[in-house]
Amino acid sequence: MKRILSVRSFVFIACTLALSIMLYPAGTRAQAPIKVGIIDTYSGPPTTFTYDVRDAFKLAIDEVNAKGGVLKRKIEFTTRDDKFKVDVCLSMAKELIMMEKVDILMGTINSAGTLAVSEYCKTEKIPFIVTFSKSEKITGEKGHRYVFSVTENTAMIGKAAAAGLAKRPFVKYWIAGDDYEYGHALADGVWNNLKKLKSGVELIGQSWWKVGEPDLTPYLTAISTAKPDAVIFATGAASMVNAMKFAKATGFAEKIPMFIHTATELSTLAPLGLDAPEKVIGTSNYHFYYPDTPKNKAFAKAFKDAYGREPKVGALYGYLAAQFITKALEKAGTMDREKFIDALGGLKVDSPIGEIEMRAFDHQAMLPMYMGMTKKVAEYPFLIATDIVTIPGKDVMPSIEDIKKARGQ
Repeated sequence: MKRILSVRSFVFIACTLALSIMLYPAGTRAQAPIKVGIIDTYSGPPTTFTYDVRDAFKLAIDEVNAKGGVLKRKIEFTTRDDKFKVDVCLSMAKELIMMEKVDILMGTINSAGTLAVSEYCKTEKIPFIVTFSKSEKITGEKGHRYVFSVTENTAMIGKAAAAGLAKRPFVKYWIAGDDYEYGHALADGVWNNLKKLKSGVELIGQSWWKVGEPDLTPYLTAISTAKPDAVIFATGAASMVNAMKFAKATGFAEKIPMFIHTATELSTLAPLGLDAPEKVIGTSNYHFYYPDTPKNKAFAKAFKDAYGREPKVGALYGYLAAQFITKALEKAGTMDREKFIDALGGLKVDSPIGEIEMRAFDHQAMLPMYMGMTKKVAEYPFLIATDIVTIPGKDVMPSIEDIKKARGQ
């Protein structure tokens, strides 16, 4: 009796398998998902920037998955909070790669953390797409085969800012900002390029505070006493909003012209509402209202419909990351990491601000920069950028010769 049951069971299993093969041929059976790990700061002030990266990435990936995924595989992503700490950032990267077995890594807004993770990904040969960190070292001096950036870097910011500031009558400058890698890199980028474009400019002083410094009044008071023509603020995500708040509260912004990268961007302006200072000079890669094109309008509407808010600059980076990942996978025809990397270098994708190319030599996305000034308008409960000037991506990119020199090639 046992023998008969065994044979019957065997026949049943064999028939089931045969039927499964007939109904679901090899090319259509569900395959394991492609796994993306995202490390970013999901607590504290930087979230005004980072949430949009994650949410726009999800919006784009959900659309891809709704159409069947890519290479007949769905894309899944897992997030980790690095708490804006380098050691936590690196630890989360190791966890995602070793425990979660992700195929691709993304992140983070902390430049020092990004550099640490980049070196780890180089060792592990894992593709790493940088979504917000601005250090030019990421794709410059410390660049390598496995790291790519979909955000602008300090070299690009420096060129764009200097191009705009050189046309203004300012001669005596003061630099003030966060005392960490990004702050100093940003200040150096702006100042070194400005000296090249305008002879006679003078740096009369500098002020540096710890990241997250709660009270900037003493620093702004000291700067006011020195009476510079203008101030270059090299502030990062942890204190950019704070710098704008204190500049308005102390009357500093009314007395001394200010330049702050992303001062005109919604991530900085939305938390301040109508209390943000006007006439602050700023640069950014994205505004939901500019460029005024059908593509950007459609993207802004889709994002707001999904999340109930206008997209900030991080949304552009999240969208670009999704586009570069899916298009590179389609081009490679496989999730083989080396073939994926080969496909990503030199790839061009569409975006709300037009076609964006991932430069093959240094794996840096060639993003345009928009320079404008903050202003109150009737349409919104926050300030926006006006008098916007577009600086094309090709004009702000560091030269390949500069990259080679930085790498000692």
